[in-house]
Amino acid sequence: MLENKLQDRGNIAIVGLGYVGLTLTAVLLEKGCPVFGIDTNQKLVAQLSEGVVPIEEPGLQAIIEKHAGKDLILSTSYPKDLIFDVLVIAVSTPINAHDLQPDLRALNQAIDNISGNLNNDSLVIVRSTVPVGTTDHIRSKLNKELDLDIKTAFCPERTIQGRALEEITELPQIVGGTDEPSLINAHRFFEDLGIKTVKVSNSKTAEFVKLVNNCHTDLIYSYGNQVAIMAKKLGINPWETINAANQDYPRPNLSSPGYVGGSCLSKDPYILLSSLPDVSDNKFSLVKSARLLNESMPKRCAKEFVQLLLKIKNGNIQNTKVLICGFAYKGIPETDDTRGTPCKDIIEELSQYNLNLYGQDFVVDYDVINSFQVKPVNLEDGFDNADGIIILNNHPNYAKLPIKTLVSKMNSNSIIYDSWLVLDNYYQAGFFEKITYTGICLG
Repeated sequence: MLENKLQDRGNIAIVGLGYVGLTLTAVLLEKGCPVFGIDTNQKLVAQLSEGVVPIEEPGLQAIIEKHAGKDLILSTSYPKDLIFDVLVIAVSTPINAHDLQPDLRALNQAIDNISGNLNNDSLVIVRSTVPVGTTDHIRSKLNKELDLDIKTAFCPERTIQGRALEEITELPQIVGGTDEPSLINAHRFFEDLGIKTVKVSNSKTAEFVKLVNNCHTDLIYSYGNQVAIMAKKLGINPWETINAANQDYPRPNLSSPGYVGGSCLSKDPYILLSSLPDVSDNKFSLVKSARLLNESMPKRCAKEFVQLLLKIKNGNIQNTKVLICGFAYKGIPETDDTRGTPCKDIIEELSQYNLNLYGQDFVVDYDVINSFQVKPVNLEDGFDNADGIIILNNHPNYAKLPIKTLVSKMNSNSIIYDSWLVLDNYYQAGFFEKITYTGICLG
């Protein structure tokens, strides 16, 4: 049945060709499975059809370029009279800014549009991150409207950006079906791809696993930030504290302080909280408290930077030049993803002081940096006559800078605010004699 059809062209469809959908598409193609990819973004579909991938992910460009127009068929519409054995939904499920509730419009639109491509033998896999209970609702809706018994499962993506293609096949795939036949078929689909599965009792459990995984990560990072905040109030170096606490100690490591963003950690806590029936309990929730603390860090750090700048410039900082380095939400593994980046809140805070703001990133395009209302520059031009440098991610190239040359270009009485202390070795070596060098909760 399903396992015998994996090689049939048109058998597998991926709806939503963002990061989640496109990386799974690449793995399927390399396993010899033709894919019909669907996305409503006309520009994206046109780019992918030409083999151009607008996502920075190692290995992804080469795979799509090799298969586009051959065993990868791309479209902005659903093919008529073509039944898919497996249809994977991987559309975006963001959070509404005004009420922090999940925006499921793209998901609902996809469900409405796939009905003509399904029959009783079809398997619908939901891969988008959703509130608990959503996959059950999808099955009920499809079966009621189509008078069918469509198999439906939730099988979350849990990869890290920068290593997605290897992790899709190396990490165990959580599989939760809306019934036993759905579970069996979804398990078989991933097993036939050589992927180990972890079967759970139902789709609600699988949805919950995805959410609690990411919320746990958010919580771990938030404690590192809490330690840093407390240390500063006590006049203690948070980085020294955390490093000493972790050294050769056989217990869970404390996380370093820093910004916590990205497309998942910035929204999944709210998706989890939206799943709970009694929202009154949320005010006591570790999930919510951790998210709020992590969200506070960019503006907290921007305020620290401004206070230091005011101090060394004797209260006059109008028109001072500040270079912001690292617009991607993280530096390791390398990515160009600016979703959940601290830049937005930091720039918003700095913009109140009439500073001249410039931006640099090793991966993010100039057009994207410009969209944050700062002027994109290279490092040499950015350091030239700068009064302040803010390093926002830990891209390894920052640790390889010709720092003596760059610092010599800066104005006197200037600051390097190194959020991840990636330049700390240079500081310890005495390279910043005339520069104020600091980091999160050190200022």
